[in-house]
Amino acid sequence: MAASNRTFQALADGTRRDILRLLRDGSRTSGDLAAQFSSSWPTVSRHLGVLREAGLVVAERDGQEVRYELNTSVFQDLIQHLIEWTRPTPKRVNRKNERRRRAVREQEA
Repeated sequence: MAASNRTFQALADGTRRDILRLLRDGSRTSGDLAAQFSSSWPTVSRHLGVLREAGLVVAERDGQEVRYELNTSVFQDLIQHLIEWTRPTPKRVNRKNERRRRAVREQEA
């Protein structure tokens, strides 16, 4: 599966987005993160696994704990990907201009 597909699938879940918001302020242990949710620890752990597979977070063992933090480079790639979607292609620009000209002609008639 393409990396961007995994990223979008990971972001599709509200709990995973909440986890990412919690990690904005810095790294946290899996236990710290799990304590923020009413779901079970294994459920939060699965969400963390999906985020890790998508490359949105990195995990590092710290003694008996695992610390998670945002992988900002993946977010930068994602933002670049989204920006590319907003750039019009030459065909779209021409069609858009053609529609505008047609609408102006119809109004003048």
